Amino acid sequence: MTHNLAWGLLVLAGLLDVAWAGAMKLNEGFTRLSWSVISLLLLAALVAALGQAVKVLPVGTAYAVWTGIGAVGTVVLGLVVFQESLGVGRLVCLALVVGGVVGLKLLETT
Repeated sequence: MTHNLAWGLLVLAGLLDVAWAGAMKLNEGFTRLSWSVISLLLLAALVAALGQAVKVLPVGTAYAVWTGIGAVGTVVLGLVVFQESLGVGRLVCLALVVGGVVGLKLLETT
């Protein structure tokens, strides 16, 4: 697997993480069968993509980038889909997460 493909799979895993979090919200504690099944399938897909990415990328970097994409993406999902609020403090914290993810990519050694 190429380095670029590993990064692509890592980004895919992050986006699947966002979708999984949304499905978890919609499955209402696993009381809605269709959303429960969707959430489990998304979870399996994101773990598979992440598992392939860490074959090539450093696990610490991959994990931090994956969780960063998932965290920021899930906040955006909450804002757009679930009408959650975003205050200045949360915005600053999100900027710190994004900065950390970008820094890890820029300082990557492999």
